Formats: sequence, C-alpha cells, structure tokens
Amino acid sequence: MSCASCVGRVERVLAAVPGVDKVSVNLATEMARVESAQPVEFAMLARAIDKAGFQASLPAPASGSAPAPSAAATSAPVWLPAGGQAVALAALFSLPLVLPMLLDLAGVHWMLDGRLQWLLATPVQFWLGARFYRAGWLAARARSGNMDLLVALGTSAAYGLSVYLLLAGGAMPHLYFEASSVVITLVLLGKWLEARAKRQTAAAIRALQTLRPESARVRRGAQEVEVAIAEVRLDDLIVVRPGERIAADGVIAEGASHVDEALITGESLPVARHVGERVTGGAINGEGLLLVRVTAIGTESTLSRIIRLVEDAQAAKAPVQHLVDRVSAVFVPVVLVLALLTFGGWWWGGGDAERAIINAVAVLVIACPCALGLATPAAIMAGTGVAARYGILIKDAEALELAHRITTVAFDKTGTLTEGQPSLAALAAAPGVDETRLLQLAAAVQHGSEHALARAVRQAAEARALVALEAAAGSSALPGRGIATTVAGTRLLLGSTRLMREQGVSVQVLSARAAELERAGHTISWLADADAHQLLGLLAFGDRIKPQAQAAIAALHALGIQTLLLTGDNQGSADAVGRQLGVRRVIANMLPADKANTVAALKEAGATVAMVGDGINDAPALAAADVGIAMSSGTDVAMHAAGITLMRGDPALVAAAISISRRSYRKIRQNLFWAFIYNLIGIPLAAFGMLNPIVAGGAMALSSVSVISNALLLRRWKPEGP
Repeated sequence: MSCASCVGRVERVLAAVPGVDKVSVNLATEMARVESAQPVEFAMLARAIDKAGFQASLPAPASGSAPAPSAAATSAPVWLPAGGQAVALAALFSLPLVLPMLLDLAGVHWMLDGRLQWLLATPVQFWLGARFYRAGWLAARARSGNMDLLVALGTSAAYGLSVYLLLAGGAMPHLYFEASSVVITLVLLGKWLEARAKRQTAAAIRALQTLRPESARVRRGAQEVEVAIAEVRLDDLIVVRPGERIAADGVIAEGASHVDEALITGESLPVARHVGERVTGGAINGEGLLLVRVTAIGTESTLSRIIRLVEDAQAAKAPVQHLVDRVSAVFVPVVLVLALLTFGGWWWGGGDAERAIINAVAVLVIACPCALGLATPAAIMAGTGVAARYGILIKDAEALELAHRITTVAFDKTGTLTEGQPSLAALAAAPGVDETRLLQLAAAVQHGSEHALARAVRQAAEARALVALEAAAGSSALPGRGIATTVAGTRLLLGSTRLMREQGVSVQVLSARAAELERAGHTISWLADADAHQLLGLLAFGDRIKPQAQAAIAALHALGIQTLLLTGDNQGSADAVGRQLGVRRVIANMLPADKANTVAALKEAGATVAMVGDGINDAPALAAADVGIAMSSGTDVAMHAAGITLMRGDPALVAAAISISRRSYRKIRQNLFWAFIYNLIGIPLAAFGMLNPIVAGGAMALSSVSVISNALLLRRWKPEGP
C-alpha cells in the first residue's frame, strides 16, 4: 500500500466479505486486522484483497505478526529493482537530464540533445516507474485512486508532452524529460526513506522478538538435553547457566541469582530471585545456576503476550484517524478534478497548452495522501514502542489517545500503592475468648485461601507453632466483605466492619482498639460466631507502602491531575495511607461495584478518569474508567479489563504512561497539521503555476519522510525520575 487511499480500498473490500464484522488496516505496519463473530477463511479474504490490486499473506506464526516490509519491496515484481537499487539507477539516468539546469544556475548554457534525453528518460519512466503504472491501474480498475495513480498520470503527461515536442521538431524545443524522470526518482527516494523509517518505528517489536531463545537445556532424569524451544513442555525443568537467557516462564526450583528483565519490565537494575519465585522467559540470568520449572509456554508466555499487546496497539487505529480516513476517501478524486481545472484554466485563459500541462502535472505530483495516511499510525507505533521499552504496555490506540486527556487518577490501595504483602500486626480477642484460640480459628477459616491476608494469618499461626484445627468446610467468599465458613461445626464469619453490621454482629466491645489500630494505618478484620451473632475478636494487618508511591502521587499532581484512593479497607487505614502519600481524596469501605459506580459518577461530572488496580475486585472499575491501568503483578482479570498494563508494580509508571500519551498525541496533531497544511498550500501554488514539477515532486517525497521522522523523535522519550 502506498497511501491512505490504498488503506480505504483494502478496508472496503474486506468489509464486504461475508461474515466480517470489523476491519482495521494500518498503513505503517501494512497489516490488516479482521474481526468476525463466525469463522472466515483466509482464502476468501485473500481473494478480496487480490481483486483490490494487492496481495496478502498470513502473519508469521512464531511471533503473531510479520515485520513491516517496505512498500517498494511488496509492490514491485521480481523483474524490477527495488529499494535503494531502484533509487540509485533512477538517479544515474536522471542526473544527465538535470545537469543542464544546474549548469544554467552557474551561468553555463548547455543543452543535451533531445534524442539522448528521450533515451535516458524512457527506462526511468517505463521500467523503474512501472510500479506506479501497475498500482495506479489496479486502483483505477477498482474505481479508486491512490498516490501511484497521481504519479503515473503526472509523469506520463510530462513525458508525453516532451515526446510530442521532440517529434514536432523546431529549433531546440524546451523538453520536460528531466521533470518526469526526477519526479519518479524523488518519489522512489521518498518511499525508500519512508520504508527505512517505518522499520525503525517497528524496532520495539523486533527487540522483543530477539529475546526468544531458540533452544533450552532440559533436565530429563539425570541428564541434561538441549531441545528446540517448541519442544519444551509444562513442568519441564530447564537449566539456566549464568549469562544465559531464561528459555521460558517458570518458578525457580533450585538456585538463586539476579535476573536482568530490562527489556521486559523496563526495570533498569537486575532483581534478586530465589527458590519459589517466578522468572520470565527472555530475561538474562546473572551469576547463579538456576533450575526452573516451566509454567507457561508458546503463546501463553509473558513475552508472547507482551509482543501481542504491542502488535495489537500498533495495528489499531486511534479515533482521530477516522477523520483522516474520510478525507482520504475523496482526496485523489478531488486532486484529479483540480488538475483538470488547472489544465483547463491555463489553456482557456492563456492559450498555452504546454504551460497548462506542466501546471497540471505539478498539481498531480505535489498532492500527497501518504503523509495523511502515515501521520497517526507512525506516531502510535513510535509511542507504543518506546512505552513498551520502559515497561508500559498500551493495549490499543484508543487508550493511548484517551490517556492524554486524563484529569483524575483513582488508585486501589492494596497491591497498587502498598506492597500487597501484609503481615499480622496485632490481635485483640473479645472478652472470654483466648487469643491463641482466636488465631487458630482465623487460620482454619483461611485454610487453602491464596488471598494476601489469608497468607499473613497462616504465617502468624505457623510462627507460633499452633496446632492446626480441622480444615474449614463449605466456605463461601463474600466479595468486598470477607468469607463465611464452618469450622468444627461452628459457622464463622471473617471480614470487614460492613460484614459484621450486615450480619447483626456488634463490634462495640473492641471499637476503641480498632480505631487506634486504624489510625496507625492498619487494616482490620473481625472474626465472629455467625450462629450466636457473637464477636470473637479482631485481627490487624500492616502493609508497607511502596517506596515509589509518594513520588508517583506527586508526579501526577505536577501534571495537574487529581488523585483519588478507592479501597475496600476501613476509613482509618485508608486515611492514614492517603495522608502519608498526599492523595487528595480518600473513599473507603467500598465494594467492587461501589468503585465502578464512583468512577462512572466522576465521568458524568466531566472528568476523564484513569483507574489503577491489580486485583479481581478492581476489574469492574478498570472497565468503567476511560482508561484502565493494571499492574502486571496482579491478576489476569485486571489486565484483561485494562487498556494499559504496567509490567512492574511501580505506581510511578502511571505518570509516565500519561506523559508518553501526551507526547504521542502531540506528535499526531503535529503530523496531521503538517500533512493537511502541506496539501492546502502546495496544491494551490502548483495550480497557480508557482511550482516547477521537480520542486513539487521533491516536496511530495519529503512530506511522508518528514511525518515519519517527526514521529521517530518519540523514541528519545524517557520517563522522568530515577
């Protein structure tokens, strides 16, 4: 595809295939994303694309996508030179044609024989320029237009006029072979530079793809066997020597080391990993020998999911692109009409057919739908690519575009602003209840649960070497409230103050102690006998605030963004965390639905809201927000509901995500401005005879390159701070 008009043509033919619900075609990646509710055969899609004048192939199965090829390489038949070779040959033929013009500027008047000009211009026009005729004809046959059609018509007019003047004879006629040849050379140069720039915008994907090891050393019995990565299976034990890449996601079974995850999470320093801790495929092992039990392979691995997210974001269209698509749909027909009007106006007004043709040629070759088509996707590719390098995965272009408008960020507390690894800080038994018995019962209630508070209770019981009671039976989770279960024939409730109030259990006897612990920033859970409606005691949990959290909140305030803490925790604990971090507003005792409703209310009040969370209970609020931001250290449910995923649990990345969004959107606006203003100024100048076709061709070639080059400046972006 050469321009935005090509994109529109491919989208139309794909949308017409039976069963296809949604189509998005990206000029920068030269990829189409097709969505359907029912199976659609690739052969049907390929036939539709073939009728539109293009060829299609499926993405490479190993990565989920193919790298963006150059436009010259995909559109040129094998008998045509492509890329830099075509540019060099065209320049070689064109230089003698343009030399008299250059010498004339130096005061040397010399003209190449007309027949030699014709011999030099013909291979440029019909051999090196054949790709424009071919693509232009296919567009015309499909009752559409594109950049190639404009170039083919414009250069053919200049070439044909020159041939006519040469055959007509006369004393040293002024020929325009240099105009047709140099325009083709400049357009080829522009497409070649554009293709090189496009490859740079896709550098993030290629960098991630290079992290995949091709083989793994697997321990089978007493032997170590090297196998292809495709042969690694779940629960295999892979041996990772110092300095090697970890072949697959897994849990360390033996050994300890430092692991460099920079290209995966953006973490600049290696992190310590020990037995029982997770490691990610593609990370580099440090100084220790590791034995890793594989937990994810193939497309389910972390690296594959990261690549898939980045590819999806780069292939998607931002909402602003739809305006460009509407303009592009009529761009080429409008330019053809303007060229005809230019020709007719100059011929009718001055009677000079030669001048009329040359001015019409200038109109055709200066018009550039390429810049319009590349303005948005180039910026999105560069922005999402550099964000991924620093551990910020932007799921789709819409999230990237919306994030620049964020005015309010709402945070979950546990696991988002705190470490998410609470410990039991205090116990308080109700009168007549033994404290040891209280902890035993609480540990029995939490038996088998993977909740962070459950682990803290069990660890405290183990530290005191308490005799385990019989396991709980008939447990049922009460979302946002706690848990109900039966231990030794007694139905117990463990959970929040809200749960106690709903179940008619009075907590008055320990309310003063609870208030004291809450003011100290602790989370309170109550244990009660549900059948007797009797309070047994309270458990207070402490969770350390993340070291980066305070700076993260300050960075958001510096961006002019309001902050909000939404938590299911008690008001006292939430207020303590809010005061320490400087969060502007704190709302506690919230159920998952309450968080989602609060986010919706903020949106109705005119705010653009981002929700940051990591748990299942955050998923409704993440989905309700304009932009959901999930910590990858949390649950898959949260990540699926979010538009942005932070690959490490650093809340400072929230401000960084908003920063790259603002920078990317600024580049999109700059690119669209220059693309529109270039055509709005250039076409009238050409129509009024103020532009030579050679200058017009050079400006057209430069426009696309400048748009991509401007987008590539995003690669210099770095998150602020350490």
